[in-house]
This record gives sequence, C-alpha cells and structure tokens, in this order.
Amino acid sequence: MKIHMVAHTDSAASEAARFIAGQARAAVKDHGSFVMAVSGGHTPWLMLRALAREDLPWNAVNVVQVDERIAPAGDVHRNLTHLQESLLEHAPLPREQIHPMPVESSDLEAACAQYAQTLQMIAGSPPLLDLVHLGLGPDGHTASLVPGDPVRNVKEWTSP
Repeated sequence: MKIHMVAHTDSAASEAARFIAGQARAAVKDHGSFVMAVSGGHTPWLMLRALAREDLPWNAVNVVQVDERIAPAGDVHRNLTHLQESLLEHAPLPREQIHPMPVESSDLEAACAQYAQTLQMIAGSPPLLDLVHLGLGPDGHTASLVPGDPVRNVKEWTSP
C-alpha cells in the first residue's frame, strides 16, 4: 500500500479525482466500463466536484452508493442529494448511470434485494466494482462505523 499525504483538502480532492480518472480510463480500456462506489458524508464532495472536471469516458461510468440515509428524496441528509449536487450537476454523466439505493421504499428488505439485482446488472454476478471510495470522518470513522455507536457491538444479525 502506498500512502500519499497532502496539506490541504483541496489538494487531496484534486489528487483523488486524478487517481480515480486514471482508474476509470484504464477500466474502460480493459473491459469497457467503470463501476465506482462512493461513500456519503462530507469527504467526497470536493473530490466529486474535481472529478467532474476530469476528462472521462462518462458514457461508460456507473456510480453506486456505499451507504445512504433513509430520508425523502432531496433531503439534505441524503447522500444521493450531495452526489447529485457534487457530480451529476457538473459532469456529463447520464443521470441513469447513477444508481441510488432505493431507501424511499416502504419495504426496505425488498429494496435491498432490488439494489443487489441492480449491482449484478451493472457489475456482474458476483458484482465486481472497479473502485470503492470510503470517506473518513473527523473522528476517524468510515462506512458509518462511528466510534462509540452501540451498533458496533452487534455480534450477529437475525432477520426480523
């Protein structure tokens, strides 16, 4: 693993965007598409805006979500809202190539199964993602695994 440190958030966003753009171009050249999963939170906003300025084969790019909050469409707490504002409004990425988690469904279990099918449709079975961007919160958390949150103590899950 190579770790590269930069002094400012803008620099980190720009360098991450350049790295992702390179990965996207290589994936499209190799197998015709690029599937990227992006996290929520504040971390990716600047990076997504910088990525929108990169020269990419946008017609071959698909974006899926790492996580999402259960909230109405357009809610400021929805990761999709920020994904749309940061990337979709600034890049020539076709709207149908952003694949939101269907959290507005009244049946979230069925929505999860539906999203699994969406992932298989765009990334194969089992789904193979070309790149996963995980943010890092100010307290060091990632993937919504926040220090001190009791959900971290769950050892096994049982379906309802």
